[in-house]
Amino acid sequence: MTIEEIKSILSHKTVGIAGCGGLGSNAAVSLARVGIGKLIIADYDVVDLSNLNRQYYFIEQIGEKKCFALQRIISHINPQCCVEAHDIKLDHETIVSLYANVDVLIEAFDKAEMKAMLLQTMIRSLSHIPLIMGSGLAGWGNFAAIKEQSYENIYVMGDGETEVRDDMPPLAPRVCIVANMQANKVLELLLKNSV
Repeated sequence: MTIEEIKSILSHKTVGIAGCGGLGSNAAVSLARVGIGKLIIADYDVVDLSNLNRQYYFIEQIGEKKCFALQRIISHINPQCCVEAHDIKLDHETIVSLYANVDVLIEAFDKAEMKAMLLQTMIRSLSHIPLIMGSGLAGWGNFAAIKEQSYENIYVMGDGETEVRDDMPPLAPRVCIVANMQANKVLELLLKNSV
């Protein structure tokens, strides 16, 4: 497939991203670059100086809501990509209402309890939608441990073990690897019947 054919197919697809931090911001930018038609993003946090070591934001965006800052970044990369941004803390009800019509959903939360809540919601209410999660991306090195695991319609990218701690922070290289694995899985799922 040519890039024009890929962009033509993707221009009619919608991807949801739950969280606009390290995983969400980097995956969103990658998807916008390849021509995804619509992104539905949600996050209630603001850009902080400590985010700049791994998240796709700029120093002049410190203090801005992440969802709106990311929306603006994507408008500079691909103005044809429609970005629906929601300044909201997601819960069971808002996940179902925001993401009921997406083709694929990317989980991009920091906290384990939010990941678990989103997974439970998807299994219970939106099990027909592929869910791409991230788990185990802190620190550096050990590239060979980063892999994909799948369970029916759920795909998990990362090493599945390396939890974020003060002495094992999330850093751009591994975070971006996992975010781009998530974006790459989106492409695989959306283009699989088009080859």
